[in-house]
Amino acid sequence: MTRAVVVGSGPNGLAAALVLADAGMSVEVVEATDTLGGGTRSAELTLPGLVHDVCAAIHPLAIATRFSQAFDLAEHGLSWVEPEVQYSHPLDAGRGAAAYRSVEETARQLGGRDGRTWARVFGSLTDRFDTIADEFLQPVLHVPRHPAHLGRFSLYAGQPASLLARRWRDDEARALLAGLAAHAFRPLGSLASSAIGVALGTAAHRYGWGAAVGGSAAISTAMVAAAKQRGVLFETGRTVTGLDELGPADVVMLDTAPGAAADIVGDRLPRHVARAYRRYRHGPGAFKVDFAVEGGVPWSHEPSRRAGTVHVGGTFEEVAAAEASVARGQMPERPFVLAAQQYVADPTRSVGDVHPFYTYAHVPAGYTGDATEAIVAQVERFAPGFRDRIRATAVCSTTEMSRKNANYVGGDIVSGANDPLQLVFRPRVTLHPYATGVDGVLLCSAATPPGAGAHGMSGYWAARAALRSVARG
Repeated sequence: MTRAVVVGSGPNGLAAALVLADAGMSVEVVEATDTLGGGTRSAELTLPGLVHDVCAAIHPLAIATRFSQAFDLAEHGLSWVEPEVQYSHPLDAGRGAAAYRSVEETARQLGGRDGRTWARVFGSLTDRFDTIADEFLQPVLHVPRHPAHLGRFSLYAGQPASLLARRWRDDEARALLAGLAAHAFRPLGSLASSAIGVALGTAAHRYGWGAAVGGSAAISTAMVAAAKQRGVLFETGRTVTGLDELGPADVVMLDTAPGAAADIVGDRLPRHVARAYRRYRHGPGAFKVDFAVEGGVPWSHEPSRRAGTVHVGGTFEEVAAAEASVARGQMPERPFVLAAQQYVADPTRSVGDVHPFYTYAHVPAGYTGDATEAIVAQVERFAPGFRDRIRATAVCSTTEMSRKNANYVGGDIVSGANDPLQLVFRPRVTLHPYATGVDGVLLCSAATPPGAGAHGMSGYWAARAALRSVARG
């Protein structure tokens, strides 16, 4: 029987293991930490009983993919819930904007010309998003099956977010776009900085911004159960430093950062590939703080109290200034903060009236300072009284982030800078992004297409490439 070894048990490593095992291979997964799941783990980080997500929290692109359709994870206990308000963006004086599952309701709340513009942009994409998502959740360089749909998406996605934002007049709609675009960890004036935001914004209307019931660990738990059902073996607490440690294997899948892959493969790696992997550009960092909050966060903008995700950063201009500072390596006084309130849709995460509140601030790569107070101040700005409701905190700096998950180099939780070149060519300039240049050894982490997210599609496509390679002999 063909033997495969997967190094790393994040969602992509697990997806690769599932695809290979389903094809009849003997598969083993080796994980450096003591727990499986990589970015899809949950833990009681603050108070007993409160379920916090360790990294990935909200999953707009994990619900309807080729991988999720190929494997019925619901059979293994995975279920999704979504909040009434998908995401929101509070502003000063109780103002703000909110996005709902319905394009029409979102447009109605924005009102007037801005509402009509929102419906025109996102309504036209939502109806086509199944085919659009299928196109961008794979390597960029491919022959599109739906070029017209992809072209319409690219019309908006290819623009700088600062240019796309000019379609809206008021702070509310412009801020809603800023929060989406900031997910890219890039200056909002840079080319194609709208891409991730447009994709996520459309996903909110088409699929919803879902959370896994019981915590993001439910995703990896279901994947592990499905893998074990197919005979996959798991070993935890073992760090792989070289291929020879894995024994004879027909296929090796590396769910690692490119630099780590270069270390593991060593001298067998072609020099041009090793050079590309070691020069791979990582993006800014995330400084994460989890809170136990009594009574929830008292947002002045009432819809934000019902939102699963809250983008905290003020106006478009304020968010843009903060992201530009981070890109220059400077810590902004008022950073962009992504906050998640999974408990509004999944009350099993709370204990009584004490709720888990998830936040991280965008900070420079490898930031060594403490951003806790900056995060608290940003939330307090739009939710006066927040400080008084905090019952416990758990802080995870960029250093701690990369220590807990070696793929998050310098606190880079999106596994690579999202500049235009790396959006198209990741992890290196090649038509075969998963190939390492060593027969049977492939890279399958989020540093490969289509990139970050707990959708498992990088592992899915890498495993498909491995199967084709084995079939060719």
